Amino acid sequence: MLVLVTYDVSTLDSEGQRRLRNVSKICQNYGQRVQNSVFECIVDATEFTTLKLKLADVIDEDQDSLRFYQLGNNYKNKVEHIGVKESLDMEGPLIF
Repeated sequence: MLVLVTYDVSTLDSEGQRRLRNVSKICQNYGQRVQNSVFECIVDATEFTTLKLKLADVIDEDQDSLRFYQLGNNYKNKVEHIGVKESLDMEGPLIF
């Protein structure tokens, strides 16, 4: 299923900057960045649960926020893109 992960991490101090880096690294392990704080992740139910738990462990719920949008398995007709930085087809063949 395709899950859109968005986050807003307070970076007013060095601890917040560390949290931001950690959130980004975790998301990169599950999907591709499509905007500064937005990732598209193709995951199964177990991976999705693990992703949420890892991110919840990193953020400070009093200062930061996470949002998860579950677009399901039939997501290709639900996503439109206009402009630069076209995203990769994560289910397609990798050609180097």
